[in-house]
Amino acid sequence: MMIVNRRQLIAASGAALAGTVLSPAISAFAATALVQTKLPYDENALSPTISARTVGLHYGKHHAGYFKKLNTLVQNTAYADLSLEEIVTKSSAAKDQPIFNQAAQAWNHDFYWAQFNGGPAAPTGSFKEAVERDFGGMDGLKKKVVETSDTVFGTGWVWLVKDNEKLDVLGLPDAGTPLAVGKVPIIGIDVWEHAYYLDYENRRTEHVGAVLDNLVNWRYASEQF
Repeated sequence: MMIVNRRQLIAASGAALAGTVLSPAISAFAATALVQTKLPYDENALSPTISARTVGLHYGKHHAGYFKKLNTLVQNTAYADLSLEEIVTKSSAAKDQPIFNQAAQAWNHDFYWAQFNGGPAAPTGSFKEAVERDFGGMDGLKKKVVETSDTVFGTGWVWLVKDNEKLDVLGLPDAGTPLAVGKVPIIGIDVWEHAYYLDYENRRTEHVGAVLDNLVNWRYASEQF
């Protein structure tokens, strides 16, 4: 197989714009490249809880950057033809930290943006019953998530997860994701500074509380459960 280097890829991209047919090897690479999920709403849709400026930087720079780096890292490796979720789980099992960091962050952010689409909306069905059983209601659940966010030192994520049939809250460092620890993700809150600092400065827990109250589509969480 011909190896496509960065210079060839750039040249091929320019050729495509000019209407030139790409070579088979370059076409195959383009077809299998991992693609960042499109933001499901306008950048200002989460304002004022999360400003358009924060969304623009978070989605357009940080999230996009994870996909860009991941696509570079997986070229000509055993990960090249895998789905994003498969890359996360296999790189975690193999303790392949550079690949895992980029893949997990790419996947985490896809999930993060999706959970706000159509929100806020109330929980339903068996998820609502599980919240009552495991946290005493939505207020108890939100309190637990906010408290856990304050225990994550530095960068990381707070996840509401399904563990067998029970709900639990995990604070995971850096690119931590439920996929790597065998849990089902229900809701994930990014507590890296790029997610909140422009809007809340150092008030991380205030940001997390506002996101839970104003943005999360709990009907989406019900579907994940």
